Amino acid sequence: MTEKDMVLDILTGIKANIANYAKVITECYDLNLRQTFQQMRNNDEQFQYDLYKIAEKKGYYIKSIEETEQNCQQIKMQLTQALAQNKGAGPVPVLK
Repeated sequence: MTEKDMVLDILTGIKANIANYAKVITECYDLNLRQTFQQMRNNDEQFQYDLYKIAEKKGYYIKSIEETEQNCQQIKMQLTQALAQNKGAGPVPVLK
C-alpha cells in the first residue's frame, strides 16, 4: 500500500466517523456525553482538514471544479433536460 493510498484511506475513514458523530450527537440525552462527542467530532474535522491540506500539497487529492454561477446553471440545465427526457418516472422537480 502506497503512502497516497494510506492517506486517502484515512481521509475516507475520518469522513465516515464525522458523519457517525452527527448521528450519535442528535441522540444523546446526557449533555456531558453530547459535548464529549461534539468535541471528538470537532477534533476529527480539524484532523481531516489538516490531512486534506497535506494530501493536496502532495498531489494526492484532486480539487473539484470551482463552483461558479455558470457551472451551477449548466449542471441545472443538464439535470432538468435529463429528467424531462425520462418520461413516466414521476414529476420533474423544479431546480432553483
